[in-house]
Amino acid sequence: MFSLIWCEKNSSALRHPPAWRCAASCSNPPRHLDILQRMSLQKPWLRRAGGCAGACGRELVPLGPEAQPQIGQLDRNCSFRMRKGRGRTSRIRRRKLFRSSVSRGVNESYKPEFIELKKWLKDRKFEDTNLIPACFPGTGRGLMSKTSLREGQMIISLPESCLLTTDTVIRSYLGTYIAKWQPPPSPLLALCTFLVSEKHAGDQSLWKPYLEILPKAYTCPVCLEPEVVNLFPKPLKAKAEEQRAHVQGFFSSSRDFFSSLQPLFSEAVESIFSYSALLWAWCTVNTRAVYVKHRQEQCFSREPNTCALAPYLDLLNHSPHVQVKAAFNEETRCYEIRTASGCRKHEEVFICYGPHDNQRLLLEYGFVSIQNPHACVYVSEDILVKYLPLTDKQMNKKISILKDHDFIENLTFGWDGPSWRLRTALKLLCLEAEELHTAQLGDRAWRLFQVTHPNRNPPCSMFQMCICAS
Repeated sequence: MFSLIWCEKNSSALRHPPAWRCAASCSNPPRHLDILQRMSLQKPWLRRAGGCAGACGRELVPLGPEAQPQIGQLDRNCSFRMRKGRGRTSRIRRRKLFRSSVSRGVNESYKPEFIELKKWLKDRKFEDTNLIPACFPGTGRGLMSKTSLREGQMIISLPESCLLTTDTVIRSYLGTYIAKWQPPPSPLLALCTFLVSEKHAGDQSLWKPYLEILPKAYTCPVCLEPEVVNLFPKPLKAKAEEQRAHVQGFFSSSRDFFSSLQPLFSEAVESIFSYSALLWAWCTVNTRAVYVKHRQEQCFSREPNTCALAPYLDLLNHSPHVQVKAAFNEETRCYEIRTASGCRKHEEVFICYGPHDNQRLLLEYGFVSIQNPHACVYVSEDILVKYLPLTDKQMNKKISILKDHDFIENLTFGWDGPSWRLRTALKLLCLEAEELHTAQLGDRAWRLFQVTHPNRNPPCSMFQMCICAS
């Protein structure tokens, strides 16, 4: 065998290859030396060393420091043969393997928390054969398909006994306290209270296997430090501060209800139902709940009772590029999800949380989606009027009109251009004095028409129609 050696020297030096010796230090001359020298002259960027002509069969090494890494071999017929894994076919295979590894997850079903969860779900009549928990690059923890999934195939079917709903809370030890509390607590407060209480119970909780896989912390803006929120764009910062104020108000208004639960605990309820504990529970419900409509109970407030926590199902991550059919089946009494597109074996299975832009995803779920077709830029009030003429004496009146009709917020610019709300606002801001007066008259006439004909509504806002007609 002959070793193919890369040489970084100039071609003139290669015309006079250095002396070679046997690696075993025998005195035999090298075989095919004439062939090697001739090939070196034809291709000066290669230097070849022959094998020993003696019985030792060892390869030759240069006498000087010119030894370089081997990148190929010559067989006994002096035909060049690339080393295994160095050819074009191997490079193509490596590229395909790399592309598949980007989307392929690492199986995590062996972890103790998932083993316990599967046992817990099985005791509640849940059987799953298609999905296993895995960790994926880019999305983190999710569910991976064990087999190829066809279009329209059932992804998961979770029995009602596995769902955590307000019915679960009413049947628990909290039911008596909720029933007698006035004013009636909201369904959200009931779910959050149950989560905090069960988490405090630790190993004594019947829901421990599910609680163990829930995130310990969330990345929603309401959970971030104020220094981080201050770095957000102005519209997102305003929404984040509004969300924080909402959760703080939710906590303050619930303190009296938490105090009524003191007989259930040996510790002070203030230490159990702290702001951080309630914030964790609120984020758990807000980011992971599915829509399941319940009957309106007298012990709850009139707020919609439509939230349910779905263990194992809530491991499915979001993708804006997939479509699924998800709903609670009244006949089977299961929450079912069917895919509208196929999925290959060992790939992550996604569902779609809705056609949300990245601001909505970050506020509600704590993440953003790469290449989101619903992504858009929010236009704030100061940017809206920044490039308009400063000499417009009607500017303050126009801004007031936009605020009265709720057209000063949620103005966006997406992939397909400005939204109709943004176009309407810009149209109003660019109206001349006479056109603005005409639009106002049209809007007043429409309001009068709404009073006299309350059941007739146009396909879009009459305010927009009046502005565009001016």
